[in-house]
Amino acid sequence: MTTLSLATVLAEAARKYPDRTAVVDHAGRYSYAQLWQESLEYAGKLRELGVAPGDTVALVAPNVVEFPRAYYGILAAGAAVVPVHLLLTAPEMAYVLRDSGAKLVVAHSSQLATAAAAATVAGIDVVSVGPRPDGGPGSLESVDAAPLRSYVSRRPEDTAVVFYTSGTTGAPKGAELSHLNLVMNALINTAEAHEARTSDVVLGCLPLFHTFGQTVSMNGTFRMGATVVLLARFTGDAAIDLMVREGVDVFHGVPTMYLAMLEAAAGREALPALRLCISGGASLPLAVLEKFNEAFATTIYEGYGLSETSPTATTNQPHFGAKPGTVGPPIWGVEVEVARAEVEEAIELLPHGELGEIVIRGHNVFTGYRGRPEATAQAVVDGWFRTGDLGTKDDDGFITIVDRKKDIVIRGGFNVYPREVEEVLARHPAVAQVSVIGVPDQVHGEEICAVVVPASADLDPSALVEWSKERLGRHKYPRQVRLVSELPVGPSLKVLKRELRARYSAGTL
Repeated sequence: MTTLSLATVLAEAARKYPDRTAVVDHAGRYSYAQLWQESLEYAGKLRELGVAPGDTVALVAPNVVEFPRAYYGILAAGAAVVPVHLLLTAPEMAYVLRDSGAKLVVAHSSQLATAAAAATVAGIDVVSVGPRPDGGPGSLESVDAAPLRSYVSRRPEDTAVVFYTSGTTGAPKGAELSHLNLVMNALINTAEAHEARTSDVVLGCLPLFHTFGQTVSMNGTFRMGATVVLLARFTGDAAIDLMVREGVDVFHGVPTMYLAMLEAAAGREALPALRLCISGGASLPLAVLEKFNEAFATTIYEGYGLSETSPTATTNQPHFGAKPGTVGPPIWGVEVEVARAEVEEAIELLPHGELGEIVIRGHNVFTGYRGRPEATAQAVVDGWFRTGDLGTKDDDGFITIVDRKKDIVIRGGFNVYPREVEEVLARHPAVAQVSVIGVPDQVHGEEICAVVVPASADLDPSALVEWSKERLGRHKYPRQVRLVSELPVGPSLKVLKRELRARYSAGTL
């Protein structure tokens, strides 16, 4: 029987680079040998608490060393990890615990109150890790058990991690990622796509409970034996300060992070020397990409993926060169094509250059939604995963994402793609950040609405409308401009358009 465990990523790095620094966080520095030994100790304690191979264990922790320690401890025990994002309420967290069938919750002490309340509702136990507040439940560290000798062997197709989707189209679903999915994605992101180095110092500011931060920043870094510097609470200033202090030369982020760092860089004499920058999670406006590359003297490689694809499916990469405005070609071993979006029961591939739905197949595609065979059958058709994103593929294989299917605005019968409008508005000197949505309109069905974070106090909404008229077609320019101090973002710092639509449609902003 063939075996494979995601725990191998840390175990092999500890064997090969025992004395190298694996993690730096606010509390200290941890070598590979130390981190792996502590993970095996956690694994032994989890086994003592009744966790068996094949179980699922929820993990609630911020970007501190206890996250990778518990993550790899759970994997070493042969269980699957259910990362829980930190913005959930106790009832929302309880839903994830019940739906995933979690046997136990491992919660960092800073998240213990919510995790304990959720565990009570779900009817399961919780243990804490990290500094423990007075009166809290038992800590994992206090469990008396011998460390495991090594990790428990698993089959490549066994579930390693269950990521819960945001639930924009109903109740959140648990996407099951296998050991093979995640080992391959970590390997190819580093060794094949981005030429990572063992000498890299990576900023770990993306939430580790999110697929991008977990696979690319944490697992990818450990696969190379490099160092990840964890930042629990991201701001542009905090990120730059930490990168300069620790000699960070690799940055992984989402567009809002690049924008925050660009703003924080203004007037600074010392900026980090960034060898490699990767953007994902949402479309990066070209204006931001160009300004960041100039300010930091670097090149951003924009990529694309989803929780269901481990996550990376495509990326601009040094070998093929970067095409700004695209998310690059598919990674090694993965096929990415464009299919007819309106045909849902089958996959009808379109010629290069035609607009349709992005579909993916390969070693990165998840094994299914946990306990939801009908949803899995809708998402995976003819062996292809339907992403729900619209885009094109050029003759060189580079993918351009136009928009989410559900984000398209249909104004007077014409399709308007918000990203196209956002790209234009982002070039206005008084616009710091913008998100374009459709709001109900009695005459046109939907109207174009731009929600703008101004870069200066003198931004006049009516003047911005007039400016956009000169640069966008008559059916595309925004008739409504709303000024806000900030855009709502989720745990991965992506702008929550669904929240903007709900608020503006209800007239509450």
